Amino acid sequence: MAKADKINFSTPSGFPEFLPSEKRLELYLLDTIRKVFESYGFTPIETPAVERLEVLQAKGNQGDNIIYGIDPILPPNRQAEKEKAGETGSEARALKFDQTVPLAAYIARHLNKLTFPFARYQMDVVFRGERAKDGRFRQFRQCDIDVVARSQLSLLYDAQMPAIITEIFEAVNIGNFLIRINNRKILTGFFQSVGVAENKIKSCIGIIDNLEKIGELKVKQELEKEGISIEQTQKIIDFIKIDGTVDEVLDKLKHLSCNLPEAEQFGLGVTELETVITGVRNLGVSDKRFCVDLSIARGLDYYTGTVYETTLLGHEALGSICSGGRYEELVGTFLGEKMPGVGISIGLTRLISRLLKAGILNTLSATPAQVMVVNMQEDLMPIYLQVSQQLRQAGINVVTSFDKKGLGKQFQLADKQGIQFCVIIGSEEAAAQKSSLKDLKSGEQVEVELANLAEEVKRRLQ
Repeated sequence: MAKADKINFSTPSGFPEFLPSEKRLELYLLDTIRKVFESYGFTPIETPAVERLEVLQAKGNQGDNIIYGIDPILPPNRQAEKEKAGETGSEARALKFDQTVPLAAYIARHLNKLTFPFARYQMDVVFRGERAKDGRFRQFRQCDIDVVARSQLSLLYDAQMPAIITEIFEAVNIGNFLIRINNRKILTGFFQSVGVAENKIKSCIGIIDNLEKIGELKVKQELEKEGISIEQTQKIIDFIKIDGTVDEVLDKLKHLSCNLPEAEQFGLGVTELETVITGVRNLGVSDKRFCVDLSIARGLDYYTGTVYETTLLGHEALGSICSGGRYEELVGTFLGEKMPGVGISIGLTRLISRLLKAGILNTLSATPAQVMVVNMQEDLMPIYLQVSQQLRQAGINVVTSFDKKGLGKQFQLADKQGIQFCVIIGSEEAAAQKSSLKDLKSGEQVEVELANLAEEVKRRLQ
């Protein structure tokens, strides 16, 4: 192939590709997350990567997300089929940009086969056409859970979410983190009480949600653009800055609830928040793991109650590492009925990228193999295969070296892949039904009878 004809085989911008050591880390995290999800009774589903475009765009579902459309590309010899293959109008299709809209469609499709409240988890890949940059991808894996009910959903499901977040991040040992909890009704009610027009409240909540990104001065300027007076703006800023322990903030909110004008919505939000906090504590979550933060709003319009954002302490620049909240109308979109839900999402691809870069997580070894059975003599290969199988049957991951190389090179190959132990069997060992077991980390080498090899490897791995 001429140089001018060379094909650019690099990955498209924003579409990540993991090395084996990174992929093994992702699989470890997925397994850890899955175990916690399932311990709370969440059941797995998977929805197609492709949905009908009208589903993704129904009733404002798309929001600000850029959707990737799907169009058939015909080979040169089949161009006559172009019109037949084209997909337009209601048949237009696109890649899903999140898990929640497909969940709503899934429930609509299988309504009579599901039991409610329906608690599902989903760990699929989604696609967004946003500008690719550090920590931002066009293809990424999300780990979502949602509980959806018909008509009514207990606030104790909201309380479970911080418990689940805590178990996951403690299990993967990422350091100190803080789950910041709020309730959108509190914000909506406060805006109402200070006289913000009803049609301005959602946009003002979106501005407040950007406080950490744009700073207090910019927030004030943006509120001013919305027609909020200087006096109203200052009241809003003072309100969202209320801090203290969880109980201190709750006490301040209850006190405000008794004194604010038109405080019905505000009071309902405070009551809901207190119920959720009580449930979180009853689930055994330490007060050091969560707080009430009145600046947390989750800018998406569909959140109506409890909202969460999780921050890694000391690494706040990473942004939220897990977020979510309660919604009332989103999932019932396609059925025309109220279906309240609550859920959280971990953007796993983004999280892995940022935690690796910050040195908080490390990749795993390139291979899951724990032992290499080295090749000393070709005529002993039947023994090597038998020993390899015996170790596998004992639950040990094994690579058998089929290529005859120098012993040192085989050790180097094992070490490069992160394999800790090598089993060495020459003619003398084979005759005596023994082996040498070499620990590549410590350099120690011991003689072990083949009958006891699996037990010895297990003991050392522990």
